[in-house]
Amino acid sequence: MRKPILKLGVTDLSFHHVTASLVSHVLTNMGFNVERVYAPHQNNFKNLKSGDVDLLASAWLPSSHGIYKADVEQVMPLVELGLHYEPYAHWGVPDYVPQSAVNEISDLLKPDVLTKMQKTIQGINAGAGITRFSINMMKEYGLTSAGYEFLTGTEHDCFSAFENAVATQTWCIVPLWKPQFLHYKHTIRELKEPQGLLGVVDRAVLLLREDKQALFNQAQLNTLDKLRFSNEIIAELDYKVCKNLQPLDDVTRNWLNNNPIR
Repeated sequence: MRKPILKLGVTDLSFHHVTASLVSHVLTNMGFNVERVYAPHQNNFKNLKSGDVDLLASAWLPSSHGIYKADVEQVMPLVELGLHYEPYAHWGVPDYVPQSAVNEISDLLKPDVLTKMQKTIQGINAGAGITRFSINMMKEYGLTSAGYEFLTGTEHDCFSAFENAVATQTWCIVPLWKPQFLHYKHTIRELKEPQGLLGVVDRAVLLLREDKQALFNQAQLNTLDKLRFSNEIIAELDYKVCKNLQPLDDVTRNWLNNNPIR
């Protein structure tokens, strides 16, 4: 008998690749043939809306991806499964930047900080929650008028800008999130953001189109709903793949073999 094919939409960032790989192993063990479809944030949800993918890993709800989920549900209800981790966006600085000098976002406007801080804030792609939040913060905190510039770009642009600054002990700001592999290696101090412009702590979940729910039996749905990882686990696996250059599916399979779903 031919195995049913499932198309799993994956937001095209490294830590989403990690989570989707974990989910793919679980689905494969259930007897499905899993095809991963990689796309940027909005396109991933557009694919879910159109039915070009059956599931999506992982949606960050309610803050980062809530608007995209609501758009999909205009045409198709979605089932939330599991709690992959509890992500949140933040702005951070390397730990060598004194907390007495920079503790919250408004401190970036201090005259002595302005003379030391790198003015370019390198972000990731435009559809990411952290990017939307950061662009708003630039305006609300008056950072643009103070000489700061926020740039969108790739993951590599963002992460290499941070690591290059650390290599020279340059004061810098990184618009980041947890989980992410930089946290596994570096101590990045989160800046306080009292206006709440960076959203809340989200739930990272698997989204399943309701019209595909019948492909699963209740035991399988229960297994998918039991998937629990953590920010720390995803960051560590992401580091092994991105920095130690270990094969993605080997890393995630090894983790699942050592941490069976109960």
